[in-house]
Amino acid sequence: MAPAKKKAAQAGEGLCQNGNENYVLRLYVTGLTPNSTRAIANAKALCEKHLHGRYDLEIIDIYQQPMLAKGEQIIATPTLIKKLPTPLRHLVGDLSNVERVLMGLDLHLKPDEAAATRSQSRPNK
Repeated sequence: MAPAKKKAAQAGEGLCQNGNENYVLRLYVTGLTPNSTRAIANAKALCEKHLHGRYDLEIIDIYQQPMLAKGEQIIATPTLIKKLPTPLRHLVGDLSNVERVLMGLDLHLKPDEAAATRSQSRPNK
């Protein structure tokens, strides 16, 4: 293993053991459509609440940078890609279901937060 890769692997192992992984996320959107706007707001809020200080969120408008979307094989938007920590994940939608997004990012809510999230997402009858 090359020295730089070995150091990166060791650093990644240390981060995993400490539970302080840094997240590299890319959100692909299509202009300022309602779904795109909602996904951007939801992604920023989620990152600030659950990954504060340990994330890099890049927002990519595929109308302005279509080659990036082609390279990532984006077929629907909005799409959030978790590049790091591994495994690579693709989440499609406006990211409004916080519990599912956190599960997709391999983050987990505390039991009281999960119950509160579920009760907020249920429609009133």
